[in-house]
Amino acid sequence: MYKILTINPGSTSTKVAVFEDEKMISSETIEHKSSELKKHENIMDQIGFRKEAILKFLDKNGLKINDIHSIAARGGILPPLKSGTYLVNEDMVHYLKFETKTEHASNLAAVIGYELSDNKIPVYVTDPVSVDEFCEEARISGIKELKRKSLLHALNMKIVARKASEEIGKEYNSCNFVIAHLGGGISVGAQKEGKMIDVNNANDEGPFSPERAGELPMGDLLKIIFSDLYNHKELKKRLIGHGGLVGYLGTNDLREAFKMAQKDEKAELVIEAMAYQIAKEIGAMTVVLNGEVDAIIITGGLANSEPFINLIKERVSKLGLIMVYPGSFEMEALALGAFRILNNSESPLNWSKEV
Repeated sequence: MYKILTINPGSTSTKVAVFEDEKMISSETIEHKSSELKKHENIMDQIGFRKEAILKFLDKNGLKINDIHSIAARGGILPPLKSGTYLVNEDMVHYLKFETKTEHASNLAAVIGYELSDNKIPVYVTDPVSVDEFCEEARISGIKELKRKSLLHALNMKIVARKASEEIGKEYNSCNFVIAHLGGGISVGAQKEGKMIDVNNANDEGPFSPERAGELPMGDLLKIIFSDLYNHKELKKRLIGHGGLVGYLGTNDLREAFKMAQKDEKAELVIEAMAYQIAKEIGAMTVVLNGEVDAIIITGGLANSEPFINLIKERVSKLGLIMVYPGSFEMEALALGAFRILNNSESPLNWSKEV
């Protein structure tokens, strides 16, 4: 029986778990004090205390790093790559530490895993956010200098697609799915025969979300950009972080928004508008698949809200079977990616910056 350590860092916490083959046997969300985080100017400066916290987690559960057969780390902000499970190597660690264009907590996972392994335990990443399986038409933006980019909640979207294919009794690589991951950011994608051929970039496109503005009227946005209302940093915060529900209602908590909606018609309208935009994006991705859809899959934290999901279902129920997988399955997805390598059902992919 294989023991797999999964590592999934967030901005203020590190999620860790140990799996025996496909079964989780222990897990913890390690919260990091803001006073500790403030000591470190850069994300990569946090390696030491996060690594120490993971070792303490293992010790609490009667384990040592030498008891682990593989480490499964969340993929960081890597260059575009195909879906799959990659063996972490020195090149990947160097890229995440010194070359990645975006500083993000997820960049820590593979680096910490690699250091913990001491070159004695294989370390893998599965389906990073930069998975790119776009069809060529999807890359065209409308301005020749700008290409549309594939950035998505790939880890969770891919595992729910696997779950759905098992549930409907059809081979994963034969299925066509529209998958909507609904969280702080929202990704809605068209997955054709195992490949995500189109998806909205959750930072720039698609529906507004609890924290992000989504697509905006470009002409009016240009007027704001060239006015003196905001500097670059302030405007970026309005788009990502203070957009969406936060901008309209002052909260990123959908439950709180529904409480507000009981007394405030404006709050009710904003919630309905978010569901409307999600449904519209689902419809668009159905068209990308020529209407040949095995299921519409809805997942992510917002999928825990039955009233909100019902607002979406009202608009898309005629487009196909709707399957709901509330919450996130990232830890399971990481462990299963490593397990498929360990049991030889898949071969690991080799990573280089040019992959």
